[in-house]
Amino acid sequence: MEKVKYNLDRNKVLLGLSGGVDSTSAALLLKEKGYDVTGYYFDITGSNVPGQIEAQKAADQADIPLITEDVSALFENVVVSNFCQEYRKGRTPNPCIICNPNVKFRRLLAVADEIGAYHIATGHYAQIFHDSKQDKYYVKQAANLKKDQSYMLYRLEQDVLCRLLFPLGEFENKEEVRNLARSQNLFNADKKDSQEICFVPGDDYTSYLEQRGCISPPGDFVNAEGNILGRHKGIIHYTVGQRKGLGIALGRPVFVTRIDAEKNVVVLGENQDLFCHTVVSSQNIFAAGNDSAREYDGARIMAKVRYSAKPASAVLRIREDGCCETVFEEAQRAATPGQSIVWYADDHVIGGGFICRSLH
Repeated sequence: MEKVKYNLDRNKVLLGLSGGVDSTSAALLLKEKGYDVTGYYFDITGSNVPGQIEAQKAADQADIPLITEDVSALFENVVVSNFCQEYRKGRTPNPCIICNPNVKFRRLLAVADEIGAYHIATGHYAQIFHDSKQDKYYVKQAANLKKDQSYMLYRLEQDVLCRLLFPLGEFENKEEVRNLARSQNLFNADKKDSQEICFVPGDDYTSYLEQRGCISPPGDFVNAEGNILGRHKGIIHYTVGQRKGLGIALGRPVFVTRIDAEKNVVVLGENQDLFCHTVVSSQNIFAAGNDSAREYDGARIMAKVRYSAKPASAVLRIREDGCCETVFEEAQRAATPGQSIVWYADDHVIGGGFICRSLH
């Protein structure tokens, strides 16, 4: 375990504070436990005044100080650039998975060091598990499995995990959190959860990409044999598994089964064509450190191919080229390039990677 290089106060916590009910409730819970809490709002646009106002209002109600930082340049270089590049390649990215280890938790850790706080915290629905035998830390599923966000946090490393607190992890349902907020008359107690990509106005990601010069010319819809079925309006408009909004009528339901950016074609097929037993992933990361990867070769694990999926039984194979193969007992639907596959041992995350392709 890497030793902390700073003389940090273990009673001090830097909490990511967005202004929503979850992070504000997390502040209250940390204070109840006796922690000295400071809020941290990171502005990803450099001009999100409404967001800053809500964060300040939440900090005032929780009676904690607030630090605001403009991280727009870092966010642009790391998250937005990846978002655009992935769509150009015909892949479907998950920007939160890029942001969490490279922006959000990196900055939380850096600012915590600056103010002398040992702990960092967020309002995520997850828990931390410490394996005392290994002296390793892992993200653990939340008690509320419907809200569990462990999938989004799989790329966090030990230097973050060993200092991380998740105050909402033990709540079994969201209503408990809202009731806590109501009991303190928080302004955001009944505020709806955001379902949108935080940096894309109106969740219209195709317009956002086009405004950033992501050119996506029309091309052909084809079937698995390469026969032309019609014309598509640009690969950025499609994702694997999509059925609605294709703009083509073939007299039967069809789905996007593959996107070939080099040939600029979108492959259509039947629902059954979306199922696969083996998922290949790259840029894999293991929570205990990548030097532990070989320990998992041939291990029986649970795995998820998307955030909303249930963990399914599989065997993990570590390949010589650095990629991993996850072989499922039961076929999985629409394993989508660009999305993540996340591996679990019991209820904690052991690692994951970005999906490259699926093998039937």
